[in-house]
Amino acid sequence: MTGLFQAEGASQELHVVASQYLIAYVLIDAVRRFHGAFPEIHVRLSARTEHEIEEALLDSQEFSFGVAAPYESSPELAYRHLFSMNWSLIAPPRHPLAKRRSVRLADIVHYPLVMYERGSTGRQHVAEAFGRLGLAAHVEIEATNTDLIVRMVEAGLGVAVVPLHPSGAVTRGRRVSICGLGRQVRAIDSGILLRRNERLPEAAGKLLDFLGTDAARG
Repeated sequence: MTGLFQAEGASQELHVVASQYLIAYVLIDAVRRFHGAFPEIHVRLSARTEHEIEEALLDSQEFSFGVAAPYESSPELAYRHLFSMNWSLIAPPRHPLAKRRSVRLADIVHYPLVMYERGSTGRQHVAEAFGRLGLAAHVEIEATNTDLIVRMVEAGLGVAVVPLHPSGAVTRGRRVSICGLGRQVRAIDSGILLRRNERLPEAAGKLLDFLGTDAARG
């Protein structure tokens, strides 16, 4: 009994808010390995859009920190970079664009586009890229996260411009064709969002260090 209560007293909990993309393709695996190294620290993950993540950190002390592609630059938040991703076009296997070795954004506007919802960094980057060329994309449908977008493309509802994690997890097992877009869309950065001048608890500091080491290892 003494050992049981000592173990419970030593346990620590931290709450992290992150984008659904980063939770699904980065944080689940990272937290699994982190828990193996620090079993006494329990991590709670909550999914929000990038805009909501910044609002949550500024409006509440509930979350220790955020993991996201920064949406807007707030002077009250500090950003700690982890990694960047380039963008690709995904299309149904028999789509006309699926047969091409290279695709320009100007080629995409002729087809229905599955787009990220408003308030997301992904939407911001894609809209910016089309706007810079004076192009108007034909947005057929909007979705809240990348997994839904991939499923919609697989179902033939349109094509999409998405960032793909190097692990290949985003499209693994999905019947879609992929074509890299190079630097036509600004690379999307992902990292840690912290409230400025706030001293983090020890548990949060350990997770931050763990994520930083993971990113450095690729």
